[in-house]
Amino acid sequence: MLAQQRKARLIDAMAEAGLDVLLVYGNAWQNDYLRYATDFGILEGQALALVRSDGQVTLYLDSPLEVDRAQIDCPGVAVIHAPDLVAEVDGDLDRFRNQRIGAGPHRLIPRRIAARSHDLKLSDQTALIDRLLMAKLDSEIDAIRRAARLADTGYAVFRNAARPGRADYELIAEIEAFYRANGVDDNFQIIGVGGPEVRGMAPPSGKRLKRGDMVTTELTPCVEGYYAQICRTLVMGEPNGDQLAAFALYREAMEAGIAAVRAGVTAADIARAENDVFRRHGLGDYVTDQYTRVRGHGVGLFADSKPHILEDVTTRIDAGMTLIVHPNTYHPIVGYMVLGDVVVATRHGCDVLTATPRELFSVPA
Repeated sequence: MLAQQRKARLIDAMAEAGLDVLLVYGNAWQNDYLRYATDFGILEGQALALVRSDGQVTLYLDSPLEVDRAQIDCPGVAVIHAPDLVAEVDGDLDRFRNQRIGAGPHRLIPRRIAARSHDLKLSDQTALIDRLLMAKLDSEIDAIRRAARLADTGYAVFRNAARPGRADYELIAEIEAFYRANGVDDNFQIIGVGGPEVRGMAPPSGKRLKRGDMVTTELTPCVEGYYAQICRTLVMGEPNGDQLAAFALYREAMEAGIAAVRAGVTAADIARAENDVFRRHGLGDYVTDQYTRVRGHGVGLFADSKPHILEDVTTRIDAGMTLIVHPNTYHPIVGYMVLGDVVVATRHGCDVLTATPRELFSVPA
């Protein structure tokens, strides 16, 4: 049902934009545009899809293994094995030369095809697909709600797995086992272990947990292709005064950001609400790109989608958009700390989808 509803929306949007054909690119990392158009979650190689205004969808894949999977997962899509992906799609586009063709995400369209934009009358329709990706249907929000519940449950598993002497990859393994056993087919997760020397999160490196360490993580489980994320910090043993004081600042910043979310504001308004808390505490330097990447971002068919929550992003927030608000950044006394919850914007505010308490957790050490 989700795939059918998305396809109907996409065809309607194409008609409104006067498009006869839409060319969509995807790979294992940037998969949300492709998944919206085809309902295929690519795992390896690259893909291009042609969506016609009459509803016919053709999916070109350069991996024979992916072709086998797509033929099973996407019965309503014409699947073509194209070892020379770009050449085959480039040739097939000649059949539509007298029609209006759009493409997205335009920045990822192969150069050979992009170079023919004038000849093919190929227009950049990234913004068209972005609007569909950001403004969710009720059924899409329901999938994200279910993913958020699994994010909460997964973090409880993570806390129970955190014990002195364990390697960070052992925690990751327990989470993966839990999620796979509960039908989650993907989970984006990074981790940080240590103190003031830790400036961010990364894939596990084999570092072992010890007393006094802060352990930060973000969990991003996927349900029916839709991701929800949670960010939390715990301490091995009792947290010290500096850690508690720093966490109180992060909680104040996150709650200020969440309070700013409502239809009609911009991503910049949310980021500014978070950053102003750090500025009031004399930590304005730590909201710059020297120490942090974003103050949150969209979630949906991609774990880190638009809009990015930054003070220079003027994207309007509309009802139905799903975001994570997280003032994750480096703290000069205690190190990198994270805290973030997923929300869905409404006309008068937002609903928070993650329910894990906003506290600095501690585990026996």
